[in-house]
Amino acid sequence: MENIGLIRKNSVQDEPRQIDFDEAALIRRCQQGEPAAMEQLIIKYQGRVYNVILKICGNRDDAVELAQDAFVKALENIGDFKGQSGFYTWLFRIAVNLTLNYCKRRDKIAFQSLDDEGTEQYLRAKVRLKMLLEDEASPDPVEIAQNKELCELLYKALAKLEEPQRAVVVLRDIEGMDYARMAETLSIELGTVKSRLNRARNNLREILEDML
Repeated sequence: MENIGLIRKNSVQDEPRQIDFDEAALIRRCQQGEPAAMEQLIIKYQGRVYNVILKICGNRDDAVELAQDAFVKALENIGDFKGQSGFYTWLFRIAVNLTLNYCKRRDKIAFQSLDDEGTEQYLRAKVRLKMLLEDEASPDPVEIAQNKELCELLYKALAKLEEPQRAVVVLRDIEGMDYARMAETLSIELGTVKSRLNRARNNLREILEDML
């Protein structure tokens, strides 16, 4: 496949430029092998794919490579996409599965701090994670979001989860993905999603308690 510059390492976190196009038509053009259409599809989704991979694998260099691999695999197999699920779900399934398989091959996960992202999305994610571990007397969310030391601790706790559990926490509590889409993305039953998320949240609480 022609190299069309999938992801530039210094720009993967940039907001993609706005492009007006009909996605179904764009996918058909990709299936016909049109490089410009492939590039537009990558621009639309590269930031979201990269950020999900980064939260699961915890290493920026690895996340760049895995995001590239995910887009290569998606574009190589786009002829198999029949529209039975959303393209976003289909692409994310590829990205998450690649990442989980990669993490299984690693002896140790070096989970880096994500505090330097500094965007509203990440601040909201940190608040959601914190609220999972607090009772009704939890402190003000703004105070939580601004507590860098606490956020660092939360991400370190998240890093200690096994990859499948970390994936459901990332998809649900950080990305805000609904249960049905999570089931599609991870290729597991809806009930499995809910039970795995429940176990992951309980384990996260226990890990955090041990770290305190």
